[in-house]
Amino acid sequence: MTPQAVDREFDVVIIGAGAVGENVAGRVVRGGLTAAVVEAELVGGECSYWACIPSKALLRPGTALHGAQTVPGAAEAVTRTLDSAAVLKRRDYFTANWQDHNGVKWLEETGIELIRGHGWLTGTRTVEVAGLDGNTYQLKARHAVVLATGSTPNQPPIPGLADVQVWGTREATSAREVPERLAVLGGGVAGTELAQAFARLGTDVTLVARSGLLGSFPAEASRLVAAGLRADGVTVRVNTSAHGIHENDDGTFTLALHDRATGENSTVTAEKVLVSTGRHPALEGLGLESLGLEAQDGHPLRLSTDTTGLVHGTEGGQAWLYAAGDAAGRNYFTHQGKYEARATGDAIVARAKGSLEGTPEPWSSLAQTANQHAVPSVVFTDPELAAVGRTVEQAKVDGYNASSVELPIEVSGSALHSEHYEGWAQLVVDEDRRVILGATFAGPDVAELLHAATIAVVGEVPLDRLWHAVPSFPTISEVWLRLLEKYGL
Repeated sequence: MTPQAVDREFDVVIIGAGAVGENVAGRVVRGGLTAAVVEAELVGGECSYWACIPSKALLRPGTALHGAQTVPGAAEAVTRTLDSAAVLKRRDYFTANWQDHNGVKWLEETGIELIRGHGWLTGTRTVEVAGLDGNTYQLKARHAVVLATGSTPNQPPIPGLADVQVWGTREATSAREVPERLAVLGGGVAGTELAQAFARLGTDVTLVARSGLLGSFPAEASRLVAAGLRADGVTVRVNTSAHGIHENDDGTFTLALHDRATGENSTVTAEKVLVSTGRHPALEGLGLESLGLEAQDGHPLRLSTDTTGLVHGTEGGQAWLYAAGDAAGRNYFTHQGKYEARATGDAIVARAKGSLEGTPEPWSSLAQTANQHAVPSVVFTDPELAAVGRTVEQAKVDGYNASSVELPIEVSGSALHSEHYEGWAQLVVDEDRRVILGATFAGPDVAELLHAATIAVVGEVPLDRLWHAVPSFPTISEVWLRLLEKYGL
């Protein structure tokens, strides 16, 4: 067919059909507006196919096996190691074999138009799309354009890196075979999770972290994760930088490393190298410079938004351009991006109907207030690391009269959970109001403790009232009682 120029008009146009874009579209349609989403890849986005879902599918079998091995009676019944082929097959199931039929079906049933192609802004409320079908689409939005384009990996300035084919997280989570040796660059969440996943699948893994491991978490919690990695045979090199990489004649790669603490140089050779050194908002090629939004000093462009996701700084200052999820650059968590998407979608509807002027009240359904107070995160290693809210240091920087209480997780529930259970817990307290500002838990299966902490932070539950939330016995949640007792209640 001959390519055509197609003009369409909708109330809202969303660029990006990942989890965030889907949620924005769902909320505006629920509010009575029309919506189109533009997507060049798979509906469902990074989380569904290359990040959260496949990585957890790779991690869970090893965690389940290790859990059985730590309980007498069950341990004696475990006679096999992980079946890597079965693990990869299960991963394929959870990614729907990288087919987005279910996502497309949901859009259709919800009344959301899908336009497959690359979209960019060409003016106020106007998006042009180079359609994958060969057509060019000119889309006009009556009320809003939303950027839900996610994030893209950072590329560290390592000599030789641009000349070789290494893994990013996408290649690691979609791997068809388990490599004999793997070098992981990056000591953040993705690096530590994938290092452990492949180690438990039988790979000889070396993890290289430029500074510490999981440095945004309290050191006591990070140390437990590091110990778990080493127990699985992972060689953990902290305070170590890579200053060169080259491919060998046999197809392997050699990394040149520098230990920043000792000054020693060394090398590591592996069949695959995974680069996992952070991400930044995927805003390139969206035409934002035409609106007066440009990167500064060679750094990636970052947007400034209000609590509804409305972008500041566009020429003319008109309230029509929004960003949500990773594209907004506030948090890089799917659950938080979906939270932002719901608030953004509802705010767009409210402004379209004239019921919202200016900025909504904090903690209203239209405001993303939790971004400043209670962002939950989980590192799905074994042991797990779960945190929400502020650390002690962050709380003090933000002007709070903050203290902390911490202790090992040593309760009847943890002893029953597994032999030699090791865990750690911390609460950060605002002494002026006697409410919790943050919490961290480290240990096997502590992720399920996190939502109670999130509720306590968001609800600003006074410690005196929290004392009456009695944890069931014998569960790991009994650590809440021990923390409050240590605080003095």
